[in-house]
Amino acid sequence: MAVFGILKWGGKVYTKIASDTRTDTLMPLITRKIAPDSMVYTDCYRSYNALDVSDFYPVRISHSALFVKGKNHINGIENFWNQAKRVLRKYNGIQKGSFPLFLKECEFRFNYGTPKQQLELLKERAGI
Repeated sequence: MAVFGILKWGGKVYTKIASDTRTDTLMPLITRKIAPDSMVYTDCYRSYNALDVSDFYPVRISHSALFVKGKNHINGIENFWNQAKRVLRKYNGIQKGSFPLFLKECEFRFNYGTPKQQLELLKERAGI
């Protein structure tokens, strides 16, 4: 199952289950979530080559060579993936049909702070 994620610098993560990782599949997700003329930091995955001829300013970070280029890095999204894997590993497997909900739970936990803050937000949204 292909999973795609974007992290706004200093902001929130967005994840999406994708049918595949081809450029034709990922570019609509990218253009829907990122404003034109934005700097876009990626790894060197080939599907991101289309960013070179798009309305974005791509910066590629090759993890085989280095993890940081000046102040530029993709460690924030890597941090999210590590946290999500740690949480999901506890379940010893998740049914394919349920996986999107578990992924969105990881996204929610990452985006909305401490468990106490998450509980307050859920209570507020539920009108409790």
